[in-house]
Parts: sequence; structure tokens; C-alpha cells
Amino acid sequence: MIDFFIKVKQQEAQNLPFVIYSKPYKTELRGFFQKNDHLYFAETLDETGFVFAPFDGNQMILIPKNQSVIWEAEITASGMNNVAAFSKKEENLEQKVAFENMIEKAIQAIKRGDFLKVVLSRKEIVEILDFDLVTVFTRLIHHFPTVFCYCWYHPKIGLWMGATPERLLKASKKKFCTMALAGTQNFEGKTDVIWESKEVEEQQLVTDFILENLKGLTTELAISSPYTVQAGNVLHIKTDIEGVINKESKLNQVVSVLHPTPAVCGLPKQDAKDFILQNEDYEREYYTGFLGELNKKDFAEKKQKSDLYVNLRCMQIKDKKAHLYMGCGITKESIPEKEWNESVNKSMTIKSVL
Repeated sequence: MIDFFIKVKQQEAQNLPFVIYSKPYKTELRGFFQKNDHLYFAETLDETGFVFAPFDGNQMILIPKNQSVIWEAEITASGMNNVAAFSKKEENLEQKVAFENMIEKAIQAIKRGDFLKVVLSRKEIVEILDFDLVTVFTRLIHHFPTVFCYCWYHPKIGLWMGATPERLLKASKKKFCTMALAGTQNFEGKTDVIWESKEVEEQQLVTDFILENLKGLTTELAISSPYTVQAGNVLHIKTDIEGVINKESKLNQVVSVLHPTPAVCGLPKQDAKDFILQNEDYEREYYTGFLGELNKKDFAEKKQKSDLYVNLRCMQIKDKKAHLYMGCGITKESIPEKEWNESVNKSMTIKSVL
């Protein structure tokens, strides 16, 4: 792993694009180290490499395999296995009031029938005077081995890092799997918990949307029963969904149906997205976009695989500051203060590695 991180440091020093990542429950690190600083784009999702896509817009950035050196390494044991304690500082009252007012506005819009659900987010900025990419990423992969951890850099875009629990889509030939993930509560040492009706309803909306909108593109859809999963210091409700993409359908059609998911945008999708763009007081950029392997060759199975994740629990590093992003699903039963507290708890996931 030391040689792997030496390569990362060299790439960083040369201001060349790269991405390093580990998958849930895996002990391997993988890196794409681009050999030039050109900005490539994925136009059709038929390309091969690592894709990094924004929440809004079609400019999906690609680190192409044929323009990169690929490195792999085993994750070795670390003395940093426990999540660091991050004391809650005084709340920013102005931010709290603004966020709760935006949520109340959304609740009233839902009650009027404008949409069923919307996912609203906020940004929090933390000063990090002595940020070291390798140190923070090492903490990330050891603290969160059950989620997708990554660090992505391009000199023309910036540095992003995160630990996301939500897979957008995994596809191999025509088979695919995805998930409906929603609802949040604090992890108190066990996953056998009771969920309130608000969270259950919110997660069911996500499941129903995915199933309904995949009908025309897929066959043989199968779903699991909802179950509880842990992601850092919070719990979510998850339903697994799998099926087969129709012969005449393409991967980018399925991705366009799923992204942005109801778990990061809302329902109906366009109405919720319009509300987000009009009312959030910042640009999400790549937060709640998606990222991952595109058409990776699997030599054992002799087929190509794509594995894409939603960019949650993430931060952007710039000017010695970490820009943290947190979102909450809003329904007619939401209580603004509770949603604020949920966003604070989510911020602790990433703050624990800083």
C-alpha cells in the first residue's frame, strides 16, 4: 500500500488527474492515474474508464482507461480502526433557521400537491489548515469498509472525497442491480430498530418510482423486502432491485431513468428538481451526482461490468477548507427541526476523518 500512495503523491505533485477507491466489503484499492491533464467526457456511457457526473447537467467527466495507468493494492491493517470522535460545535443559528425555513416551504408545497417528496441539502464549510490527502483517505477506507470510498482529482475541476452507501447501478452484460435507499436514524449500536411511518413511506416512494420507471427498459424485475443497513453513524432502509436490461435498451437510458434518484432529488423528479434549483442557496456540483467504473473488463467472466455509485457523504477540498454536503428527504410529515438534526448527524460521518 506504501508504493500505491507514493504513486498518488507523485500524481498530486504533477497536477495530473487521478481517482483512487475501494468497494464495499473489499480489501483492494484501485487507482486510475491519467497520463495527461486533458478533460475527457463520457458522452454515451459506452466508454471505458472511471466516470464522475454532476447532479445537474450532462458533462460526465471520464478518466479513460486507455489514457491512464492502473494500479491496485491490498488494504493493510491500520491503527485507526475506530471512528474519531468529533465534538459538536455550536450550531450556526443563521444556517439552521434558513434550512428549516426552506424545509417548511417544501412541506407547504407538498401539501398543495406540487410534488410528493423533495430532498433538500445544505453545505457546511470547515477549515482544514493541514490537510493531507493520503492521511484522510486512509482514515476513510479504514473507518468505512462497508461503503464505496473514493478520492477523485482533476486540476481543472478540483478534489472530491467521500464514503457513499448508495449504489446507483451495477451492470454486467444485460443483467443489472440497483437499490432504493431512504429514511435515516442514528445508529445506537444495533440495526434491529423500529422505523417511523414517515421514513417507511419515504423509502417506499423511492422503491415504487424505480420499479415503475424501469418497466419499459427492463424485464425480470425482482425486489427484496426492505431491511436496515448501517452507513457510518446513521441507519437507512434499503430494498435491493435486480433485473435484465432489454436487448434494444442501453445502459445510458437506464442511468438517465435512475439519476437523479428520488433518494437525492424527489418525486415527481422534474418538479422536485426545479424546487431544489430554485431554493437551495448553492450549487450542488458533483454532490448527489454519480461516479464509478465504466465498462471494466472482467477477465475471469469474460465480460464488461459497470459499477456506479451516488455521490453522498462527500466533501470538496479547496483553499484549505472542506466543503461538506448533507441532504434530507422531505415529505408532508417532516418536522423541520428534526431534519436539521439529521443533517448535523450526517455531517459527523465525514468530519470524523478530518
